[in-house]
Amino acid sequence: MRFVVGVDIGGTNLVVGAMPIDGSREIGVHTLPTRAPLGADAVVQRICDMVETTIAAVLAEVGGTREQIAGVGVGCPGPLDRERGIVIVTPNLGWKDFPLRERISTQTGLPVSLDNDANCATLGEWWLGAAKGGRHVVGITLGTGIGGGLILDGRLFHGASDVAGEIGHTTIEANGRRCGCGNYGCLEAYASGPAIALRAREAVANGEPSRLHELCEGDLSRITAATVYKASAQGDAIADEVVKETARFLGIGVANILNVYNPDVVVLAGGVAQAGDSLFVPLRAEVRRRAFKPAVDACRIVPGSLDGSAGMVGAVAAFLQEHPVA
Repeated sequence: MRFVVGVDIGGTNLVVGAMPIDGSREIGVHTLPTRAPLGADAVVQRICDMVETTIAAVLAEVGGTREQIAGVGVGCPGPLDRERGIVIVTPNLGWKDFPLRERISTQTGLPVSLDNDANCATLGEWWLGAAKGGRHVVGITLGTGIGGGLILDGRLFHGASDVAGEIGHTTIEANGRRCGCGNYGCLEAYASGPAIALRAREAVANGEPSRLHELCEGDLSRITAATVYKASAQGDAIADEVVKETARFLGIGVANILNVYNPDVVVLAGGVAQAGDSLFVPLRAEVRRRAFKPAVDACRIVPGSLDGSAGMVGAVAAFLQEHPVA
């Protein structure tokens, strides 16, 4: 049996693990902070160290040799130039024209594939997760940023220049908040984890009573999206309003997707998507209000089921599509 290492590069964390080519199990999965402010070289070194740790875990489990490791699949925020293996720009990492595939391949001595991190998360959920069995699937990753992936007729769709699926950078407010990409009014500027936290901080900055003050011990800079959802679950009115607004913004984005692509599954993955009914009930209601009924009736809108490993699993799947392994 041969194995592929999967790498999921996020703005906050790196997730690395391995899988046999049949996708039957995950091996040696571990997470470390990305530490993007230290620069691309330091992040690459951390990735390669994690890859080696994972390979050691695989070989310890199966008692094999390094030749059983077919390669490394990498999911990274984009836009990317997949053909050349270059990260064109990453708003949340600060990279520009960075030869990521070559750097990882040179340091590990293994073949490497590179694809968009949200494409990988979508592919992972389609291969083994909540979107399994779907024919036309749209994936949305909610975390430090918002990414998207498109599977049309059972195939990952990259577009003419590898930027298909950048759902987080579709405009939902023509003159809205400035996004990290430099544009204004992007979905990411309203519904990503940091954007949720920012809107909550703005809402409580005037001193109105809120559980958020207690949960962050009076330091508003410590408010995160998880803090907001926790306060909302405890009945806090301000946090609840932020959650409802987030669902509305996401509902607008998803409704646009339904009207353009008419998918049979929309899967939302990432930390923010684990908020449960407090997010999905109003989100689905907003979609029903805005999208054409036949599109709504044909589509399941579901949370991801791979619980933090979708990007890693999808990176393995993307490698296997690019480098078929017997």
